[in-house]
Amino acid sequence: MAATVTESYVRRRCFDADSHLMELPDWLESYADPGVRERLRPLHLGGAGAMADRAVAEAAARRDDPVRAQEAEERLLTAKGWGALGAFDPAERSRALDLLGFESQLVFSTFAPTQFLGADEDVVLGGLRAHNRAMVDFCSDDDRLVPVAQAFWTSPDTTFATVVEALEMGAGAILFPSHPGKGVSPTHPDHDAVWSELEERGVPFLSHIGGGGRTLKPAFHDNGRPVSDFLGGGENVRSKDYMVIHQQPEQFFSALVLDGVLAAHPGLQGGCIEQGAMWVVPWIRRLDVCQASFGRREEPLQALPERASDYVHRQLSFTPFPGEDVGWMIDQCGDDLFLFSSDYPHPEGTKDPIARFEATMDNVSDTARDRFYAGNYQRLMSI
Repeated sequence: MAATVTESYVRRRCFDADSHLMELPDWLESYADPGVRERLRPLHLGGAGAMADRAVAEAAARRDDPVRAQEAEERLLTAKGWGALGAFDPAERSRALDLLGFESQLVFSTFAPTQFLGADEDVVLGGLRAHNRAMVDFCSDDDRLVPVAQAFWTSPDTTFATVVEALEMGAGAILFPSHPGKGVSPTHPDHDAVWSELEERGVPFLSHIGGGGRTLKPAFHDNGRPVSDFLGGGENVRSKDYMVIHQQPEQFFSALVLDGVLAAHPGLQGGCIEQGAMWVVPWIRRLDVCQASFGRREEPLQALPERASDYVHRQLSFTPFPGEDVGWMIDQCGDDLFLFSSDYPHPEGTKDPIARFEATMDNVSDTARDRFYAGNYQRLMSI
């Protein structure tokens, strides 16, 4: 059921674990320090630049035109990208939340990190600082909007400093790459200060699609057949990409469990966002088999006082893609692992994500539904 200007989209308490803002040219630069600002890559939108320009003009036109504003609200779930209500305007995003009915929404960036990736540490750190300032500012006037800051796995001291700085700015969650890069593992004792800081503050760590780099070898797309970007959005996911999306976060979260990070920090919460969740069903069973098979030989496994899967159930959460069989997943794993996300305003979220999820949940109890739409998010965010 599409939202109208007088009726909320949701019919129960609902918290959204994945949404995005759509950056405009010079957005990141306006938050960067002098000396870094000039060294950031320009925001490259390609053919999408014309869409962004048109969306800015339309947003300006409807500020003083109630008819145009109402038309934009009636396209709440059908307009995507820069054309969506609140895609880049925080006041409009608050209005979009009014209509959607979400009580809280995690907000990620879309393209901005591409402007400071690379080997130049000053640009990387300056870009992260600008990004995190910008995210906090976008969400600053509405407590329902939760800014997701970023930190990279650089040197342990630098990663820790980035995390603390972002938290002091007001970040509500920290996004890490699921790939360790060229440094030590995220589970190395030198990174323990990061996990302790997040645990103490009750702030979750997150992974997100794109954070581990391309899993699929590029040669698989060199197949003599047409290759298109069916879904659009910032991730450019194709069919074979979709089939291996889970591999990077599976490695990341396996290491956190098996190396004892979650056991050492029982208050720490983590979320795997926009990377699917069907893979979690066999994964948690494989974790327990792994623990039993290698536990006699590997000291970190011997030190785990509980089953590996227990840490997953207590401390991790996963957002399914629309179309994945959430009812089956809950039946197989329980109702404490999966949580709702809209991916607003990216097209991957579809025009009616709740309907897509509900189509698989005929035999799911009201209690389990409440956990999917609200309770598991509340645990993740220590609400």
